[in-house]
Amino acid sequence: MASCRNSVLRLIAVVVVLTSGSGIVAAPFKAYDKDTASLRFMVLGDWGGEPVYPYSTGVEKAVADRMGKVADTMDYKFVLGLGDNFYFDGVQNEFDKRFKETFEDIFKAPSLDIPWYFIAGNHDHNGNVTAQIEYSHRSKKWNFPSLYYSLNFTVPGTNTTVTIIQYDSITLCGNSDDFQPGLLMGPEDLQFANTQLKWLEDQLKATKSDYVIVTAHYPVWSVAEHGPTKCLVQQVKPLLERYGVTAYFSGHDHNLQHLKEKDSDVEYFVIGCANFVDDSQKHTDSVPKDSLKFRWADKAGMGGFAHVEVTEDNMTFTFLEAANGKELYQSVMKPRKLK
Repeated sequence: MASCRNSVLRLIAVVVVLTSGSGIVAAPFKAYDKDTASLRFMVLGDWGGEPVYPYSTGVEKAVADRMGKVADTMDYKFVLGLGDNFYFDGVQNEFDKRFKETFEDIFKAPSLDIPWYFIAGNHDHNGNVTAQIEYSHRSKKWNFPSLYYSLNFTVPGTNTTVTIIQYDSITLCGNSDDFQPGLLMGPEDLQFANTQLKWLEDQLKATKSDYVIVTAHYPVWSVAEHGPTKCLVQQVKPLLERYGVTAYFSGHDHNLQHLKEKDSDVEYFVIGCANFVDDSQKHTDSVPKDSLKFRWADKAGMGGFAHVEVTEDNMTFTFLEAANGKELYQSVMKPRKLK
């Protein structure tokens, strides 16, 4: 978007309000004991390069390089990609050169040759999203089976289970207008949107997993340029609360955020700066009072991503800076207490 591409201001990291179980870390990221019984994965959003040579950005390359180095010390099982996979208008077909030049040639570290699970962002819907789904048959690590789908994992050596439910917030709420941030056009196909929303509730209702993560491109809450997504606040947030979701991962705004409402167990994470970094705080007053726990948008940090580790006892979420690999922030969540 224009504000992200044209900004020349040096971005400054923001001091945050701390809550129990989370806090600022700002220290070198240390490898965990590979023998620990845990499920580890990475999360990034809004990583999709540029449509002109070299088809990537410095931030994307820095994030890819740091992810590869971190993965060298970990036993990661997979990566989650939260949309805006190809700026600014997606891809044309499953043979589009952008797959190679923006993805395969950038995230090329051998340690990243693990399954990547994708969803689409608003920029992907400007192009051919079906082509991104079809590319799953042409790549060893690209996995995008359908617009919305769920994944189930078991923490190795335990009976602890993790369900990740990935849905398409663009077909649910409509595409966005970069010139009027936060304005959504509404779903093009209302029947498809309603079918997806019912599917989402059915998935949430059925799962008995110890940890449940819901992912989408649009955030429910955000203090940045786009702000809260009204459609999701109205339609998805009640489901997250009703069915005891552990965490909601999203991108769309080009920074790192953690939000949590008072009297709610749902943790909201924005992980959207793997290609651009944007310091907007336009919607600071648009989120529930005291819900913002962390926000980071330091352009000198060259973007960031997330490390997630799940054990029998807890799920640890860590924001990592690309430039030097330091831990920016960490939050710890407990298994769900099923009613």
